Amino acid sequence: MAPGLPAAMDRPHFIGIGGAGMSGIAKILAQRGAEVAGSDAKDSATAQALRALGVTVHLGHAAGHLADDASCVVVSSAIREDNPELARAAELGIPVVHRSDALAALMRGLRPIAVAGTHGKTTTTSMLAVSLGELGLKPSYAIGGDLDAPGSNALHGAGDIFVAEADESDRSFHKYAPEVAIVLNVELDHHANYASMDEIYESFETFAGKIVPGGTLVISADHEGARELTRRLAGSVRTVTYGEAADADVRVTAIVPQGLKSLVTAVIDGQELTFAVSVPGRHYALNAVAALAAGAALGIPAAELAPAIAAYTGVKRRLQLKGEAAGVQVIDSYAHHPTEMTADLEAMRAAAGDARILVVFQPHLFSRTQELGKEMGQALALADASVVLDIYPAREDPIPGITSELIIDSARTADAEVTAVHDKAEIPAVIAGMAGPGDLVLTMGAGDVTDLGPLILDRLSQQ
Repeated sequence: MAPGLPAAMDRPHFIGIGGAGMSGIAKILAQRGAEVAGSDAKDSATAQALRALGVTVHLGHAAGHLADDASCVVVSSAIREDNPELARAAELGIPVVHRSDALAALMRGLRPIAVAGTHGKTTTTSMLAVSLGELGLKPSYAIGGDLDAPGSNALHGAGDIFVAEADESDRSFHKYAPEVAIVLNVELDHHANYASMDEIYESFETFAGKIVPGGTLVISADHEGARELTRRLAGSVRTVTYGEAADADVRVTAIVPQGLKSLVTAVIDGQELTFAVSVPGRHYALNAVAALAAGAALGIPAAELAPAIAAYTGVKRRLQLKGEAAGVQVIDSYAHHPTEMTADLEAMRAAAGDARILVVFQPHLFSRTQELGKEMGQALALADASVVLDIYPAREDPIPGITSELIIDSARTADAEVTAVHDKAEIPAVIAGMAGPGDLVLTMGAGDVTDLGPLILDRLSQQ
């Protein structure tokens, strides 16, 4: 039986409650009986879903939104110190709790699986949540994206397993004490918080050190950064490796593309299993095997979990089909790091056959563009043509001289066909002029480029 409310979180107030991570924690607290309130910059489907659970959602940020009797204020690393609600909390002496501490409190008393890595966290967490649910284990989960099914980024389940996406970007994953931890890959990212790969490795080592005694680290045998982390850990924690490498403990022997699906064969504990993964791409197939290995480490029979993984049909923004108009399919991709961009474009190329692939790319963060803009441009060379928007700043202030031109110049050097569009409102007309029957259009990036899919479809349908 899952525990009730953590102490001092019976009347929480969330600043930025509409965010993927924040909204998930708010949902679980509301489902456990807390009186949840919060604020967000604008209304959204997420805000409406929270209201349906009885959560009070204020639009905009103002000191008056914070109730005097709030038990705590929950913030993420994206909340600036001059936020009026944060200032009001200080005046009232209301405790301020970081999102990661709130999530850690929700996991206490349960059997946590924490999924970490530079790429693939949301997909792998989602695969576990769905497949464990298919087996009737009623897990709780907190995910950085909305599932296609059951249609939420978080759930308070009656079972004793809690599956959580563990965010390394601000070191907040150090707060968790998982029974099973997954590390999918280790690369340099989040340049505002990490200055070198050594800092990244140290951070992941700390995360692995939080695994409870007798717990398990499931880690990629294919990714060089993950292998280096395994070497650095040097047997300090029980480790299960997975992947296509010959020395993997859980070895993938075949990945067979089948349109927008894959058929995967893996050997685990001497048993060969073949199962379906209902999303395209080698990287997603490997995520599924990571989920399989983690479930087995928790004691769930792999032969039962493998077929249940097929019930996972995707996460919003992870190669999500938004619709089709005038013979053109529009697909949304959250990819914003060059490795992710390359993986998604290769997956779509394998699934698309001879179809043209057109990309609308919105770079995310000035710091990421500064460090990885060249590689982003090289990734876009895998598309038949690309349109590049201005950088989505998110939580950052501009960096002088850092613009989308870094990506565009790199893409053109790689012989890519690329066009700069500075006004997002022009994109539907631009794409409608480029796309023809049979083409695939990918809206790609971690910012508000996702809003363009329906607008592009509407414009195409008018042709």
